[in-house]
Amino acid sequence: MRKYLLIALTMLFGWANAQSIEGSWKMTHQDGQPVEDVEYIKIYQDGYFAFGAKQVADNHFVGAGGGPFELNGNDYTETLDFFTLDPFQVGTVNKYTLDWVDGKMVISSEINGKMLVEIWERVSDEKDDLTGNWVITGRKRDDEIRRSTPGARRTIKILSGGRFQWVAFNSETKEFSGSGGGTYTAVDGKYTENITFFSRDDSRVGASLSFNYEVIDGEWHHSGLSSTGNPIYEIWTPYAIGYPGAKK
Repeated sequence: MRKYLLIALTMLFGWANAQSIEGSWKMTHQDGQPVEDVEYIKIYQDGYFAFGAKQVADNHFVGAGGGPFELNGNDYTETLDFFTLDPFQVGTVNKYTLDWVDGKMVISSEINGKMLVEIWERVSDEKDDLTGNWVITGRKRDDEIRRSTPGARRTIKILSGGRFQWVAFNSETKEFSGSGGGTYTAVDGKYTENITFFSRDDSRVGASLSFNYEVIDGEWHHSGLSSTGNPIYEIWTPYAIGYPGAKK
């Protein structure tokens, strides 16, 4: 019954035509109930998605998940590269229906005889110099740049719609090493992160870190001081290029 109601609403508001999914989104309802105690932010960019969740009251980290996605009409699939809420699901492909209702994204599926329905409201589709899904491929130490090829164990950072999220994980062992995210700006060579969730230390929420950035030959060169005051110089490559296992 709920599925037919969603279809009717879609026709009523005239949002059946495909829209761009890229950008940042916030979950507002789950299974007909408003989502108020937990903040879920989901970022889509370059065929990849990541979400981070925290408790609103105390900023305590709740979970994270992400991986490649595909959207063909109303058929929507997610392949999980990492998923803290149930690591055994890493590697699985989950199929959903995606409808557009009054500008909002409605994701639904029948699981074990029960309907799962999520409503997501767009935060922003803003783009800038660093909009993309990136994987770390190099670091400079003692004036020497050291390169590496990401494998099953890798660190990504996805930026879109004014939001960022980094994640360190191993898609083969299903190990999750950490994640953090929040809002960011990238203007005139200055990149600033404002942390809204951090899996390793809730007290980091509210911190603001500024770095220098430059895009050289399509790669993001990121430099400055870490949160501990140590100098860093990182090179991030577009995920589809830097990670050999990426879906082409």
